[in-house]
Amino acid sequence: MIATYVYDGSWLGLLTSVFDAFSHKAQQPRIVKAGIYEPSFFAESHEVITCPDKATRVLTKIQKLGSNKARGLVYRAFLSEQDGVEEEILRYIQLLLKNPAAATNDYGHPVTLAIHQAVKKVGREKHRMEAFIRFHLLDEQLYAATIEPDFNVLPIIAPHFKSRYADQQWLIYDIKRKYGIYYDLNTVVEITLDPTAQPTALVNSTTSNNLPETENNYRDLWNEYFKKTNIESRKNMKLHVQHVPKRYWKYLSEKV
Repeated sequence: MIATYVYDGSWLGLLTSVFDAFSHKAQQPRIVKAGIYEPSFFAESHEVITCPDKATRVLTKIQKLGSNKARGLVYRAFLSEQDGVEEEILRYIQLLLKNPAAATNDYGHPVTLAIHQAVKKVGREKHRMEAFIRFHLLDEQLYAATIEPDFNVLPIIAPHFKSRYADQQWLIYDIKRKYGIYYDLNTVVEITLDPTAQPTALVNSTTSNNLPETENNYRDLWNEYFKKTNIESRKNMKLHVQHVPKRYWKYLSEKV
């Protein structure tokens, strides 16, 4: 009988599921988020209780077998949130136990290839968010931005913005996943907003009608610079859209 491990959707929950599947020596384990799990007559379900100690043991094993590279691959694949990614990760860890070299370097292996493809998509979205996010000054201290990325990239873009804007307090909020990261000049912390007040309040606060006058002046100055440096005769919209897809234009003040 298929053993289905139902977890809470968190990173530590996924790793705990992997630990439990190996501990139970499940023959055909599946890992499914609680929100999308549908009971089946042919499957035995196990409710996974997230355990940081179990998760740490799995991570330690992954790092021991495949170094930091394998650990990073598994984490970024998880951030892709693709359908069935949990089972791909489970199969990848099984492969890592049997053949560490194939799991890290054999791109011809279907399991390794699937993980690398997911990681590549996440990496591409990470770089685009780092390039296209635009902050708006909400008050005299806090800069804020709202995003709706295809993948859950907030955890991996935090170091970039902490380094680049080390002297500013900022908030990047993912309105699709309903959480954000906030930098207070010292550390970056994960936050959630009052569900009755978000995302509308934060989104509306970044429109030109609600921004401080100084912020609108900066935006006007940037937009004017953008227009002046744009050479009309050399415009190539096909190439432009290739490098800056239209779904990112909502983040750019020069496109509003």
